[in-house]
Amino acid sequence: MLLTISTTGNAANPATDLGFLLHKHPANAQSFSTAHGTAHVFYPEAGDERCTAALLLEVDPVALARRGKGKGRGGAPDAALAQYVNDRPYAASSLLAVALSNVFSSALRGVCRARPERAEQALPLRVEVPALPARGGPDLVRQLFEPLGWAVEATAVPLDEEFPEWGDSRYVRLVLEGELRLAHALRHLYVLLPVLDDAKHYWVSADEVDKLLRAGDGWLAGHPEQKLIVGRYLSRRWSLTRQAMERLELARLADADDTDVEEIDNAVDEESDTEERPVPLAVRRREAILDALREAGAARVLDLGCGQGQLVGELLKDVRFTEIVGVDVSVRALTVASRRLRLEQMGERQSARVRLTQGSLAYTDKRLKGYDAAVLSEVIEHLDLPRLPALEYAVFGSARPRTVVVTTPNVEYNVRWETLPAGHVRHGDHRFEWTRAEFRAWAERVAARHGYAVRYVPVGEDDPEVGPPTQMAVFTASETPTGTTTETAAESATRNENEKGATAA
Repeated sequence: MLLTISTTGNAANPATDLGFLLHKHPANAQSFSTAHGTAHVFYPEAGDERCTAALLLEVDPVALARRGKGKGRGGAPDAALAQYVNDRPYAASSLLAVALSNVFSSALRGVCRARPERAEQALPLRVEVPALPARGGPDLVRQLFEPLGWAVEATAVPLDEEFPEWGDSRYVRLVLEGELRLAHALRHLYVLLPVLDDAKHYWVSADEVDKLLRAGDGWLAGHPEQKLIVGRYLSRRWSLTRQAMERLELARLADADDTDVEEIDNAVDEESDTEERPVPLAVRRREAILDALREAGAARVLDLGCGQGQLVGELLKDVRFTEIVGVDVSVRALTVASRRLRLEQMGERQSARVRLTQGSLAYTDKRLKGYDAAVLSEVIEHLDLPRLPALEYAVFGSARPRTVVVTTPNVEYNVRWETLPAGHVRHGDHRFEWTRAEFRAWAERVAARHGYAVRYVPVGEDDPEVGPPTQMAVFTASETPTGTTTETAAESATRNENEKGATAA
């Protein structure tokens, strides 16, 4: 991908001063290694009257695939090929923006010891990008650059010049002309190239807010498309976008009052701050489960896949739950749960309410029958999908409690986790994570097959775009289990095999 920056001058102020400002000598061709290829800087022309610097980025598609997105489960069949065959080596994007920042870092900051007065001056600049992905077309390109003082020529690139009826591609040829400081021009490009592409090749973390505000200092706070720029630059990460917008508003107010941001943002005394801390998601999840069990009037409860006993401990605090059984396949987890709950130090009445037992949810177990409710909290995603029908029958078909509560991560919400790498599941042992539609489709099938009604409860902040971080389904058994009579031959064979395995065990 290619970007050129040109300027004009005269004998008194030669155009070749561009080399001093960029810290790259016009007589030399230089190469720089990047995480995804090699960046070359050279000067197609360099004279007193006109000078052009070119940045050519050669992208290594293999390095991009290894270090970038696409490592998660459940991608489309052609996703693997798309990692290697794409427009990234040719079209300006966040890859070029990062190279721009690495190669011209001093110029971005406006630092030039050799020509400090030139670094402060507005220069006649011409910037050309032959291929720029623009989600929004030439109109959006103009809306982003024209308020910054650029004369914009954005020409849509046709899909095929020989077949004009096919229409235009999503790419434009961009030419910018204007009199600006070079540092300002580079900052505009650094922010707006990935904004127009509407994609980043790396995970957007919290430090991206600082990068955006540094590059946007002096122009972003008053830009008419500020919200679009911030949202796209931060990959629509809601929490990061809100943080950036709040800081930009403080900068705007400080500028209007001709004061410092620190003097505006002094409403909170950190030593006496009483702001409530956010409630952890695990706590909200247990609260939602307890609410569902109380609403169902359950007294005898199974915690299936109880792990280290956190939910069992919460159930013990409420006397309406008269019998609590924690089941887990891991003996080590049960040992930790026993220690956490201090079962050995419990009084006789309290210890009579709770029992921990080892068992696999892939097999039917007569010990699990006859209970009011069963909880599968963050359990199903730890099973391989082919084993899930066995769990379904063991819980809904064989044990058949009146109420079953199931929680599982909402994979759509993963983009909101600032510390979660793109394309990765939340836990290394998760075999899958479902979207809201996938979870509901599974729940509806299970309910219909085994004679349950099902309702859904969001757990945690219910984001308007991606939903809640945890999705919960509450199954309620019908009076007559008509759904269990529709068991298929394959399911029957699986059930028989499971029952034989349980007997042998």
